[in-house]
Amino acid sequence: MATDIEPTSNQTGRSKAKDELAKDIHVEQSETKRVPRPAGVNSKSPILWSYLIPVILFHLMIPLAFYPFFSWYGLLFLPIGNYFFTSMGIGAGYHRLLTHKGFECPKWVEYTLVTLGVCSFQDSPARWVLVHRVHHQHSDHQPDPHTPNVSGFWSHMGWLFIDNLDLSTANAYDRYCRDLMRDRYYLWLQRNLNWVLVYAVHALAFLLIGFGLSFVFAPENITHFTASFFFWTVIMRTVYTWHVTWAINSAAHMWGYRNYETREDSRNNWLFALLTNGEGWHNNHHADPRSARHGHRWWELDITYISLWALERVGLIKNLARPNYRKLDKNTV
Repeated sequence: MATDIEPTSNQTGRSKAKDELAKDIHVEQSETKRVPRPAGVNSKSPILWSYLIPVILFHLMIPLAFYPFFSWYGLLFLPIGNYFFTSMGIGAGYHRLLTHKGFECPKWVEYTLVTLGVCSFQDSPARWVLVHRVHHQHSDHQPDPHTPNVSGFWSHMGWLFIDNLDLSTANAYDRYCRDLMRDRYYLWLQRNLNWVLVYAVHALAFLLIGFGLSFVFAPENITHFTASFFFWTVIMRTVYTWHVTWAINSAAHMWGYRNYETREDSRNNWLFALLTNGEGWHNNHHADPRSARHGHRWWELDITYISLWALERVGLIKNLARPNYRKLDKNTV
């Protein structure tokens, strides 16, 4: 499905598109490269309070994780949670598997990875995939849902809080993520905000786990241990995952280096590549979207890809897409 709607050529804005899709969607940019918000964001677009309120509340809780509920073991949970929920949930599940079909796996493996992504509180799989496929189709032009050519704040998080009416229709879901809407699990997650229910259940599970562990590691201070465990494994980890993945939309289209000439402003941003375990090698990704390997140079560490490679070696996944260097070499900077 992803390959039906994503541009596969890597030409610049001045070169002739190699396929009809790219010619259809290419829009010449002005010298300033500033573009208006997407046409679907207009005076009729409501504020999405269901997004804005949780983001505000989670950020207001950040001080509590440092005082009075700070702990070094809590801080240790952050990179662990980042690996499972950011790397394997969002990076492998939502992005490389569902959006780009970068590998194949049994349904139970697919659902496990995607459910980890749901526990990152970044919307339902269908909505996430829809937005990302539109981003690839119109990257850094006006229809792009979150280009920094509108503004840095818009691309990082502002776009989340105002409804893009063009992406909220049944036609949009049918065009961009029909494959997911035909799946019973993803359809269930989409309906009645059931993906929020999954997140809430996972948060309650971590609270109970922390409560149980407190009797072993801190029986003299059960409340502090439980609260600290919860704030670092759920609240802080969720906020961290939000910002490092949102930064791929913003920072990785503004700052960094380019290995390939592409028709948008994608960059390889080493800082956010490290913080997301590989997603920040964004110019590489835009040059070859289907490839499940985002780090192309020897120094471009991609832990998510290494994890997928390991899963392939033990037989849990197959047909792991590698970079098409024959095509990429033609567009090397």
